[in-house]
Amino acid sequence: MFKGKKRLKVYSISSVLTGILLFTFINISWKTAKDPILGISNEEISHLDSSATILHKDILFTNYMNDIYEKSHLKEANLSLPVFEKALIGFLNLKNSRSLNNDKQILTVVDFTQASTTKRMWIINLQSKELLLNTYVAHGQGSGFDVATKFSNQAESHESSLGFYVTNETYLGKHGLSLKLDGQDKGVNDLARNRAIVVHGADYVSESFIKQTGRLGRSFGCPAVSPELNEKVINLIKDKTCLFINGNSENYQSALLNQEKMLANVTAFPTS
Repeated sequence: MFKGKKRLKVYSISSVLTGILLFTFINISWKTAKDPILGISNEEISHLDSSATILHKDILFTNYMNDIYEKSHLKEANLSLPVFEKALIGFLNLKNSRSLNNDKQILTVVDFTQASTTKRMWIINLQSKELLLNTYVAHGQGSGFDVATKFSNQAESHESSLGFYVTNETYLGKHGLSLKLDGQDKGVNDLARNRAIVVHGADYVSESFIKQTGRLGRSFGCPAVSPELNEKVINLIKDKTCLFINGNSENYQSALLNQEKMLANVTAFPTS
């Protein structure tokens, strides 16, 4: 999909870049998978004034996002680009705040707008631009039947919580190996640890259960996965990586989705 890149030489910021950026941003609304927008390098950012820097970082971010999306074959795995974009913006904001483990460039996305009969969990290595795992994941009993439509931060609601999480320590519980989660969105999922919302394996997360009932089984609010894949999932995403749970909710808002803040704080986007 991506065509060849043209390298832009920075001679006159005021004349050349302003004209190009105006033309470019007229054609950019919410990001869609498209050809890269100019081959502007991270090194060239330092030559620009502050307003032009933000605009050029947005171009670099678009190229970076599209590159991962294409090389990881996320479209083929049924992860929509707008959902991936939200997850990536939040990941970068968490990374900028030093909330994540720099040694594990792992982003996990769960999309509860999709039915439970679809593989709606994606574990992505952002460094190698590789989809590590695409699998089933359960939502809470209180959130709905086949599709999750209700979400809560309250104890005993048995509903899933949307938003961004940082994975933390593992432990052995009644479901075997489990992974604790720390919600990063105040009032949305920040009570996850108190609610014992964790990643764990469950027998009701299986294709055989889907064949019997027409849907996955449901948890008490945890993003439960197949027992056969539980250890693999946890080992991939444990130790302070980003988990983003997307869903249909007009009320969900997050400071971690602030793209302007992300662009202002990021220093460079990986190019390899």
